[in-house]
Amino acid sequence: MGNIQKSKAALSAVRRRAAAACLTAALAAVFAGCGPKQTEETQAAAAMEETQESVTPSEQAAADETGGQTNEENAALVENDGAHSFLTGEPMDREDVQKRPLAVMLNNREEGCPQYGIASASIIYEAPVEGRITRLMGLFENYEELDTIGYIRSSRDYFVYCALEYDAIYAHFGQATPYVGDLINSDRVDNISGAVAGIDRPAANTFLRTSDRKAPNNVYIDVEGLMQDISRFDYSLTYHDTHKAKFAFAPDGQEAENAGETAAAVLYPGGKETNLRNGYSLVEARFEYNEEDGKYYRFQYGGPQIDERTGEQLACDNVIFQYCHGEVRDENDYLAFGLHGDNGMKVQVFTGGKMTEGTWSRYSDSDPAYYVDSEGNPIELNQGKTWICLIWQDYADDVAFE
Repeated sequence: MGNIQKSKAALSAVRRRAAAACLTAALAAVFAGCGPKQTEETQAAAAMEETQESVTPSEQAAADETGGQTNEENAALVENDGAHSFLTGEPMDREDVQKRPLAVMLNNREEGCPQYGIASASIIYEAPVEGRITRLMGLFENYEELDTIGYIRSSRDYFVYCALEYDAIYAHFGQATPYVGDLINSDRVDNISGAVAGIDRPAANTFLRTSDRKAPNNVYIDVEGLMQDISRFDYSLTYHDTHKAKFAFAPDGQEAENAGETAAAVLYPGGKETNLRNGYSLVEARFEYNEEDGKYYRFQYGGPQIDERTGEQLACDNVIFQYCHGEVRDENDYLAFGLHGDNGMKVQVFTGGKMTEGTWSRYSDSDPAYYVDSEGNPIELNQGKTWICLIWQDYADDVAFE
């Protein structure tokens, strides 16, 4: 574990310079809507020129080697024993452990709530989208046991990058094509999409509409049809060889042991006051810790957030605030978030009514983002469900907990 910190210290300056240059290169495409339009050739040339000016070949090689070594060390610290879920850390039949999850884009507009089946998600991601509301992505294990999942909305590329952390099959209805089309049509993503525009292989059987709600808030997944499309596309139902464990969980029957001693019973990812700067504030998002069962209960839009299928309030065992670089892409307020890098970005992990602060890093699409404390040790989670909020770094001061 000490080697992680040592290798980072040895090349911290190189990593910062390399990260800045690589970020420029990567975001030339990712943030294509920011500023004056350029051709792909112009963007690539400008990015390559800046990379060459910023980092020498030997420095880049050293940085790449260090990143690879650090990632291997992180992966070794959170290995799965094959008898516990990769997503919840809970005991699970070995055959089920190897099943890939389904990542589903979920509507979180007030008129799109309550969602159906969301309580069955093992992990929920939340992030702002245009209009400064939030959208959700649920990661479902054993999803074939459900009848339907809803209500489905369109893709944003930063959610796709999160889904890739789990080697998940990715389901959505529509997409911001200029920014995510090439990614979801690539062989990197096992894509299930119901909207044909911009999609090479639309899913014909997965999505239906209910007459109980108005479009676009009425699309749901028919799981029987989903299984037909997964079979038709010949997507693997089990993890690929590149998949890695992301989380360190407490052992069976034990609570997570972390260095953090900061009390955190009520969490406000967007702050306590309503403002137009971040989506969490507009949906009035908060989590309240219940000491009796050790869970954080979710509230939004002035009341409990419930699952339409069960009628029960959503609750999770862990909440994570992952701080990210963010940008506005264009006049439509489409957003982008950086989900890669060794840039020492902050993470706050809430479990058992306490907060542990650390940093996160991620080196490639096939790697997960690892969360480590100030000593370089994995931040341990309680077994169970986790809610991850991507926090726009520019609005970090809005975040509050008590």
